[in-house]
Amino acid sequence: MDLHAAIDSIGKQASSMGREAAEVRGLMEDTHKMSAQQAQTLAALAGQVQEITRAQDAIGEVSNGSLAAVERARKAVEDVGSEVGAIVSTLRQVSQAAGAITQIALQTRLVAFNASVEAKRAGDAGRGFGVVADAVKDLAAKVESSSKEIMSTVGELDTRIESLSREIRVNDDQQARQGGFHRALADVQSGVTSIASAAEQSRGICSGLNTQMRAVEGEIHQTGRALDAVMTRSESFLRVSEHLIELVAQCGIETEDTPFIAAAQEAAAQVMKLLEDSLRTSTVSVADLFDEQYRPIPRTNPQQHTTRFVELADRLFPQVQERMLALDSKVVYCIAVDRNGYVATHNKKYCHVQRGDVVWDTANSRYRRIFNDRTGLASARNQRPFLLQTYRRDMGGGQFVVMKEVAAPITLNGRHWGGIRLAFHF
Repeated sequence: MDLHAAIDSIGKQASSMGREAAEVRGLMEDTHKMSAQQAQTLAALAGQVQEITRAQDAIGEVSNGSLAAVERARKAVEDVGSEVGAIVSTLRQVSQAAGAITQIALQTRLVAFNASVEAKRAGDAGRGFGVVADAVKDLAAKVESSSKEIMSTVGELDTRIESLSREIRVNDDQQARQGGFHRALADVQSGVTSIASAAEQSRGICSGLNTQMRAVEGEIHQTGRALDAVMTRSESFLRVSEHLIELVAQCGIETEDTPFIAAAQEAAAQVMKLLEDSLRTSTVSVADLFDEQYRPIPRTNPQQHTTRFVELADRLFPQVQERMLALDSKVVYCIAVDRNGYVATHNKKYCHVQRGDVVWDTANSRYRRIFNDRTGLASARNQRPFLLQTYRRDMGGGQFVVMKEVAAPITLNGRHWGGIRLAFHF
């Protein structure tokens, strides 16, 4: 095998290795992001469980307070029951007194009746005494009627209060003979006790869940650290493959990547001339062209930004960028970016106004955005004649495509501005 064939074979193998490395790295990045999201979700869940535990503690405190309140109510009712018993006793004494008055009134009325009869027998001599006897008889009748009414009212009160006393009085033979009020209090006490018990049981479950989540969180963090280490090693693997591809390209031997490298360098030279002409004619100032104060555009997702040179970019860059798309059917895009990965204007097919659909917008509204991922930032800050990378491009909605990208630097008056990024399929 001659040297040309050997180098070409190395280039192809390096390209294949780079593609596999990019795929593996992409999958690891996805796993790392998922692990980070799981850790965040778990932390949020742990916070919610802690909130639940605090709520359960509050329930326990309120339940204990409620039980104490029920006990105080029971004691107060028992005190009222004792007072009611005293009232019943007093009313019975009143009833007895009223009964005695009735008897006295009855006897008085009988005496007055007899006196009235004797007065009538005495004729005119007993007339005055008869008037008094009749008045006494009438008074005795009224006293008797009032006493009977008092006895009747006291009797009704005695019945009602005795019933109330039975309801609120605690008997010696326990709850089977307790009044309705005490049964209600007992039901409340039982319910509150059940609530407190359930809260305590739930608190125990949450405590166990917290322990398990802490263990899982520790495992996730450990997995994340392991993924970080693996990604670092995969980065080295990917760089080796890219370095081999660059070495093959630098040998001066034509490879499948050579036309794209030359095209990227040509595009960079053209954009550089357009910008230098703009500076020379004062169309734009150096300060405006190197403006890095990226101002967020409201209500955009993915987030878009604007700078002081976007209008110039919209006017100058498409004439170079669009022509590069016609180089080969493998070309995916060609864009000029500043040193921070900011894309002022993309290819026209990716410069659509956002619709509010994040999946569609991610794939179709790629201008005015900052791509500062590993590949994007490396291309933007490359100052070597060219940089060839292999990476996995996020197309939105979980769709990815593995491709190569060649970057060539753009320098204005000795100051590095950014570069051209030209991406193409394998």
